Amino acid sequence: MEATQPQTLYDRDFALWVEATVAQLQAQDFAAVDLAHLIEEIDALGKRQRKTMRSYLVRLLEHLLKRRYVLMSDCYRGWEVEIRNFRQQLRLELADSPSLRGFILEILPQCYEMALETVRDSYPETDFPIIYPFADDVEALLTTKFWER
Repeated sequence: MEATQPQTLYDRDFALWVEATVAQLQAQDFAAVDLAHLIEEIDALGKRQRKTMRSYLVRLLEHLLKRRYVLMSDCYRGWEVEIRNFRQQLRLELADSPSLRGFILEILPQCYEMALETVRDSYPETDFPIIYPFADDVEALLTTKFWER
């Protein structure tokens, strides 16, 4: 029969663990810090932020594709509102973590493929470009009205 490990504060009450960890760090009581779980949580924060960025970027690209290539003028306003919303969300994330500008460029090809798959499924009659048609510059991606040509 295996002996069960006693549950740590992290396992029993996450909110209390966070509070205790903050207090320990503020008091510079580093020996008391649950380092393994702290590292795990910090790593998860970074992954969560990247996942959020990826999601916003895919949704932005979907709406840019729709607005630029789908000929449905009744939908233009709604798509433009969504474009603005996703751009704002990306700008907020970048304001907190400017270093993620490089991450956007890194994931752009994969995000474009995902967005392209979605819009092709939704609008099979529309001819969307296989090759990424927008700016490779983050600032332009967050500001340019690509449908105004």
